[in-house]
Amino acid sequence: MAGTSGGRPSVYPTLLYADAKAAIRQLTEAFGFTELSVYEGEDGSVLHAELAQGNGAVMVGSKGRGGVFDAAMKDAGTTGVYVVVDDVDAHHRRAVDHGAEILMPPTDQDYGSRDYMARDLEGNVWSFGTYAPEMAG
Repeated sequence: MAGTSGGRPSVYPTLLYADAKAAIRQLTEAFGFTELSVYEGEDGSVLHAELAQGNGAVMVGSKGRGGVFDAAMKDAGTTGVYVVVDDVDAHHRRAVDHGAEILMPPTDQDYGSRDYMARDLEGNVWSFGTYAPEMAG
């Protein structure tokens, strides 16, 4: 589940948090992401972090640190991110064990996926499931 399987994804969801350190803890502990890198500013804010799950990754940073992206995201709503996992039920148990807010328990979908949905500490919605669409090469 955690880690990378090689290569570089071409899409990286990027999320800014009021408490990026707490978000990184939750994403790694409850949702099984692997911390690849964390760069902090002199004030302890997270300038940039990369967390991997499978062969994908997300970028995380602190809100309010300035810059064009921070300004553009200032009034943005929450984000929804879908992550492919091998064992939805085990992943769900881990999230529950770490106190994640579960919005939908593991559910078999009409299109063949089994997935569940959780909300992180700052309101972003994370869906974890078995559906992995093939990308044309």
